[in-house]
Amino acid sequence: MEAALSDVLVIDLSRVLAGPYCTMILGDLGATVIKVEQPGKGDDTRQFGPPYIAGESAYYLGLNRNKLSITLDFTREDDRQRLLELIKKATVLVENFRPGTLARYGLGYEDLRAINPGLIYCSISGYGQTGPYAQRAGYDFVAQAESGIMAVTGEVDGEPMRVGTPVGDLTAGTFACIAILTALRVRDRTGRGQYIDISLLEATITLLGNVASNHLISGEEAQRYGNGHPNIVPYQAFRTRDGYIVITCGNDRLFRSLCRLLGREELADDPRFATNPQRVRNREALIPILQELLLTKDSESWLQELREAGIPCGAINKVSEVFSDPHIQARGFVWECEHPTAGTIKLVGSPLRLSETPARLYKAPPLLGEDNDKV
Repeated sequence: MEAALSDVLVIDLSRVLAGPYCTMILGDLGATVIKVEQPGKGDDTRQFGPPYIAGESAYYLGLNRNKLSITLDFTREDDRQRLLELIKKATVLVENFRPGTLARYGLGYEDLRAINPGLIYCSISGYGQTGPYAQRAGYDFVAQAESGIMAVTGEVDGEPMRVGTPVGDLTAGTFACIAILTALRVRDRTGRGQYIDISLLEATITLLGNVASNHLISGEEAQRYGNGHPNIVPYQAFRTRDGYIVITCGNDRLFRSLCRLLGREELADDPRFATNPQRVRNREALIPILQELLLTKDSESWLQELREAGIPCGAINKVSEVFSDPHIQARGFVWECEHPTAGTIKLVGSPLRLSETPARLYKAPPLLGEDNDKV
């Protein structure tokens, strides 16, 4: 069967992370993605390193498989005309310039839908296309700060902390992809394209999840709980004799199972701990008791016993341990491809597993302008 998006042509004018992540997903699903880069320089992420392999940064390689690369300078009229010819045939355009930038060159949505009414035009920006902050530059770190994510991340008495990965950019790219797929469905029915406005800040705010809902409903300021949970106890990391594990008791039955395993089943009948709301109110009394008991054995012993008891738990893996894990290896989640200069490289695979139209690796991340003569 043909790939799900085999009839979709994407013009990718985006750089760095959110946009390229979005278009990589579309490419994994079979879309033809033409990455348009600045001559002589290319995507900024080509210089985000080390590490490098054969002159290509790992950062760039991880975001740009399944794409063609051409170089165009749309501030030059001849290159702008060449780009317009590509856009006339395109299904989707993705860009992440500051609002209004492309319109100054006759490449705004209103300009382009005049020559291609079916075009789906997706803009990803720091703050969205409207509002008092629209012209500010947007970066993941700033979005994490302004979204409230940093305020609730880190040790209880420590400093506000950035999440260790660019979660805002990745989320914005994912939402952009969802919006594009939705617009494609509408286009199939109506033949018409539409404009998509994705804000990095708004995408990052959605990651507050239940924390945002807690504030909006109660009016109370969100607190920082370290590796704990604001609404569920026990649901956190614990020290063992030789390291750390996480234990997640999402209901009273699981808490009773944990107490039984620890030889302290009476804790489950204690009025302070019998229900989750009571445990949340009395976490300062409960957690030290559990922590002392869990220090008596090593991590692997506890994990085995917890799993046998049906209690959700896990090791806190290093990144190297993630990719050597037998389950990840059995699922084939690391993809390999032949790069034109770097040889065999490894890439994180796609979590999208469709039975009839699976995500696939069709092409290695391209060299700068690799496809100038083909497109």
